[in-house]
Amino acid sequence: MRAGRPVTVTLGDLQDRVDARVQSGSYTSVSEVVRAGLRALDREEAALDAVLRQRVQEALDDPRPAIPADQVFAELQAHHAARVTAAKRGA
Repeated sequence: MRAGRPVTVTLGDLQDRVDARVQSGSYTSVSEVVRAGLRALDREEAALDAVLRQRVQEALDDPRPAIPADQVFAELQAHHAARVTAAKRGA
């Protein structure tokens, strides 16, 4: 008995890659390939979440004083203006 209901998926260019995996014997069915792909995506997303959480925590733990948003935006605008000017000179 199936654990879920049947779903139709259009794989497009990926179909050949899925078929090759089944034909090689690495997987017994297209469904197994798709399930493995979803598990891999879950692992990738979990790893990315862990990295992002770590970086946020590092930022929160940083003892340096915060930089006011106005100052950050002013510096970014100045940096961008300098790059635009340099690009115009080089053109």
